[in-house]
Amino acid sequence: MSTIGSTLTRTQQVPAGAQQMHIAMVAPPYFDVPPTAYGGIEAVVADLVDSLVARGHKVSLIGAGRHATRAQRFIRTYDVGPAAQLGEPMPEMVHAAKVARILETLDADVIHDHTMVGPLMARGRLTPTVVTAHGPVQGDPGEFFRALGETVHIVAISDAQRALAPDLAWSATVHNAIKADTFPFRAQKEDYALFLGRFHPEKAPHLAIDAARAAGMPITLAGKCAEPIERAYFEREIAPRLGDDVTIFGVADAAAKRQLLSRAACMLFPIQWEEPFGLVVIEAMACGTPVVALGRGAVPELMEHGETGVIVDHVDQMPDGIALARTLDPMAIRKHVEANFTIEVMAEGYEAVYRQALAMVPEPWLSSAQPQAPIIG
Repeated sequence: MSTIGSTLTRTQQVPAGAQQMHIAMVAPPYFDVPPTAYGGIEAVVADLVDSLVARGHKVSLIGAGRHATRAQRFIRTYDVGPAAQLGEPMPEMVHAAKVARILETLDADVIHDHTMVGPLMARGRLTPTVVTAHGPVQGDPGEFFRALGETVHIVAISDAQRALAPDLAWSATVHNAIKADTFPFRAQKEDYALFLGRFHPEKAPHLAIDAARAAGMPITLAGKCAEPIERAYFEREIAPRLGDDVTIFGVADAAAKRQLLSRAACMLFPIQWEEPFGLVVIEAMACGTPVVALGRGAVPELMEHGETGVIVDHVDQMPDGIALARTLDPMAIRKHVEANFTIEVMAEGYEAVYRQALAMVPEPWLSSAQPQAPIIG
């Protein structure tokens, strides 16, 4: 389901084929790659690294803490990721400054940056920089990407995200993906609904409680509640709704998350913003667990209403959506993910973006610095 599309306007086309590339992969600085619990971007980065290496490329991964990927080289900017400072600007700034110095030593063919601050360093750099827009692209983030101009190659993670800022110089749309075989399939579900995500007004777990309660179903809520806005939201909206039918699990690590997802009768996704993807949606589906979601953001790209999930227009329709979700075939839901959101498809999409970016490098740079198409050997 990934969509690749852009217009190449200058210079020499890098021949397609089995050529190897050296890719410098820049992860955010807060969590291990892959993360042990919270960290959707880091999970995507880890899977992308592994798939690119499997396709014959050399990957130098730059991140924080530890890694458990197939990257041939890992360079850390923090011994331990400053997770407690998530949302603060300084860790990203320090990370970006260190990454810039590291990149000077790597002789990479392409840089793939998954941070917000890092792309600022691309101006004047001859090595092409690909940037995945993992978050919002309206308001200030959109102005940021517009200011970057042609210094980077911007990739959307959904067509819905891309449509919110159609004037940006998008290079492609590449959906996120997961290793479905690492998520346990379970056909027989238990009698509870699940919310899995941040305790944040945009994620609206309070609406998940209301919907489950209206449907007469207990609900378990699992997720991060650490930032000031999350703690204030919990006290304002969640605490007054607590009761015997509500279980607060807390942050779920990789193993606990899979158990919660696979056992749940359904997962509720009552987002209050234009979510650009929603990795937890396909994670739930990989377990054969139907998702009941408001049809905002990328939701319509991730599931087929009435077949692999339930999409509603208004939150007051979610209780009926829960009843419909419980009639869906768990195996059909699982197969939808296996057919459309594999890491192989994601890696192929990004590989095409890298080759597009290399094809747009001016010929004098290619002829002087890289006499031939980039080959690692």
